[in-house]
Amino acid sequence: MDIRILETIIAVAFFLILRFLTERLLAKVQKKYEYSKYRIRPILKFINLLFFTTLVIAIVAIWGVEQTNILTFITSALTVVGIALVAQWSILSNISSAIIIFISHPVKLGESITIIDKEFDIKGQVSDIGLFYVILKTDANEKIMIPNNIFLQKATKINL
Repeated sequence: MDIRILETIIAVAFFLILRFLTERLLAKVQKKYEYSKYRIRPILKFINLLFFTTLVIAIVAIWGVEQTNILTFITSALTVVGIALVAQWSILSNISSAIIIFISHPVKLGESITIIDKEFDIKGQVSDIGLFYVILKTDANEKIMIPNNIFLQKATKINL
């Protein structure tokens, strides 16, 4: 058996094990901090993408694709991604903000909050924290969607 086939099998097995362990770890975090599955899902998708990219790079290295061809492909792909991200800067900002809200923001699902604004305050209960929006449910049973980057910029009061 060719050594490259064995190395590829080992790399794929390592990827699957790492993915499984990451899912279990995030499930424990979700349970411990009582996060919604909708809050964990974007983080899991990002981590899986990172692991998959690493797997592809490892397999390409195992099979000995020429480095100049890889470098040309990577620079071309990064150029296209860079142009797309500049065009969609607000989307990237919302995704980054979702990660920050997930990691360090004191607001949890189900809490009643007031977002303080100079024109008018927004009061409601946090019903969902997604990849792009924080959704508040008002006393009038309305849903207000606030972009994550705006949510981070505004002063927030937690109503006890």
